[in-house]
Amino acid sequence: MNGNLEAEERQDQRPEQELTWSWGYRPRSALDRVKAMAPPPPLAPSTPLLHGEFGSYPDRGPRFALTLTPQALHIQRLRPKPEARPRGGLVLLTEVSGCCTLRSRSPLDSAAYFCVYTYPRGRRGARRRAARTFRADGAATYEENRAEAQRWATALTCLLRGLPLPGDGEITPDLLPRPPRLLLLVNPFGGRGLAWQWCKNHVLPMISEAGLSFNLIQTERQNHARELVQGLNLSEWDGIVTVSGDGLLYEVLNGLLQRPDWEEAVKTPVGILPCGSGNALAGAVNRHGGFEPALGIDLLLNCSLLLCRGGSHPLDLLSVTLASGSRCFSFLSVAWGFVSDVDIQSERFRALGSARFTLGTVLGLATLHTYRGRFSYLPATVEPASPAPAHGLPRAKSELTLAPAPAPPVAHSPLHRSVSDLPLPLPQPALTSPGSPEPLPILSLNGGGPELAGDWGGAGDAPLSPDPLLPSPPGTPKAAQLSPISEGASEMTASSGLPPPTPGAPVSISAGGPPDHLLPPLGTPLPPGWVTMEGDFVLILAILPSHLGADLVAAPHARFDDGLVHLCWVRSGISRAALLRMFLAMERGTHFSLGCPYLGYAAAHAFRLEPLTPRGVLTVDGEQVEYGPLQAQVHPGLGTLLTGPPGCPGREA
Repeated sequence: MNGNLEAEERQDQRPEQELTWSWGYRPRSALDRVKAMAPPPPLAPSTPLLHGEFGSYPDRGPRFALTLTPQALHIQRLRPKPEARPRGGLVLLTEVSGCCTLRSRSPLDSAAYFCVYTYPRGRRGARRRAARTFRADGAATYEENRAEAQRWATALTCLLRGLPLPGDGEITPDLLPRPPRLLLLVNPFGGRGLAWQWCKNHVLPMISEAGLSFNLIQTERQNHARELVQGLNLSEWDGIVTVSGDGLLYEVLNGLLQRPDWEEAVKTPVGILPCGSGNALAGAVNRHGGFEPALGIDLLLNCSLLLCRGGSHPLDLLSVTLASGSRCFSFLSVAWGFVSDVDIQSERFRALGSARFTLGTVLGLATLHTYRGRFSYLPATVEPASPAPAHGLPRAKSELTLAPAPAPPVAHSPLHRSVSDLPLPLPQPALTSPGSPEPLPILSLNGGGPELAGDWGGAGDAPLSPDPLLPSPPGTPKAAQLSPISEGASEMTASSGLPPPTPGAPVSISAGGPPDHLLPPLGTPLPPGWVTMEGDFVLILAILPSHLGADLVAAPHARFDDGLVHLCWVRSGISRAALLRMFLAMERGTHFSLGCPYLGYAAAHAFRLEPLTPRGVLTVDGEQVEYGPLQAQVHPGLGTLLTGPPGCPGREA
């Protein structure tokens, strides 16, 4: 047991606590946000919070001693024979999605039951679902046993959601706020068409285990998500989560910034569960959570676990002004040259999933192009800390010159589809969960799907049924008091200046958002302090988070709220072999340590890109935009990202 506690302490070598707020409380004012982001006083990782003896289920013979600490649940077998090295005896809370209390359907059974859902890694590194059910039977009556099971479930739920536990007070379900309400938007065509299947088989069971309330809507066309969020009553939701690639979140953020109340709307926490071919932001969230790099279902399960834990982080956004004067907002990147060429030209291989980028890279190397352009940026006054070697990031100072000194509300469509109920399995395209704004029939937990039969029943045992941990708190709004997600025809007034979206249309444009106080109008001289370079480039990349793809760490030192855009460029003259080595090193985030003389880097607050080559491809967050001059400025902490709690990189090792 002591060895487990020591291992847990080593596991918890965390960096300084970052600003987050927990599930169940949505701060409204700036003061509320400051209070909510203040972390509770830390407890030592091995501090025992609860200790008790439980029976097992479905096997009635074994007895276990359980110890709950701030970072793990320790399980030690007492009977029939204590284990010297218990298998599965340390359940890290980073691998727990949720818990529940259960009761037997046999009236003669006075025991209560406590079930914990975990997703540990198997021998080959892949996560697998496991449920451990324990029997609280130390008291003579069911009411007393139920109180004990609820005490454990409440304490574990508080730890998972970052809620404080009373120092000397009684631990009861009254400590828990109402279940958080999430709106899930699923692109059923994402990830080679597997997004809906992955959502149904992995995401929905996990967030149900976590006790989160949700409505789910499938998007049907381009810009559908943008229209949906424009018609929402945002006060009814604690977060909007996209189950797709990066493109769907791009629509959501730009839709929020098109609302008349964009200043408050853009603070709505948004999250991403990766089910697309481009999962760059999910890769950054996975890294922020301290997990090892992952792809596919493993990345989805990691991000789902972090979502179940709750916690958010300020998110920098980049306002991008295009040649026509229109503006859109980016959370990821602006690319020109090799990166954007690969992104757009690989669209024809979308059926391959993320492998399309590998194939696109090979084809791009075979037909490597260079582009002439003028690139200017406003450098950051303080360079970010970087893991690069002592010689620092490559820069070409001698090539840089200073530029000369310079002299209405949008109407929107209502939600397209109304939601219906949630039984599992889930055949319908629009769903809700218990506690969500739509009324539901009485359901067994997780719909009583067959996957739970092994958790709650065994040969000769009376089956178990859910015992709700906490009824709806007093004052919880009833479904009738909430705005319905209604069906309606698309409509866009002439005053909006934006045509209705059409299939294959270019990226959506956002008319709201804060002003760009660092940027003069396109075509006018730049202010003093800007750096300008002109020449032939293989690529220019402006990126906000650390990842360019789920397995590409383009800016390893970047943070979600560092207030910087990280600029990378590769000049002409680089060989195909050197460019390939650079992208292979980017999988580990070590490309800056190669000492490549053609690779440059700068941290900036704003930039301007003026292509001088008549043809080319520009992308914003992987979406193609009009070709021509553009400029962009970082707006620090403009958005809010659901990240889960921060972790220490490599903690799974």
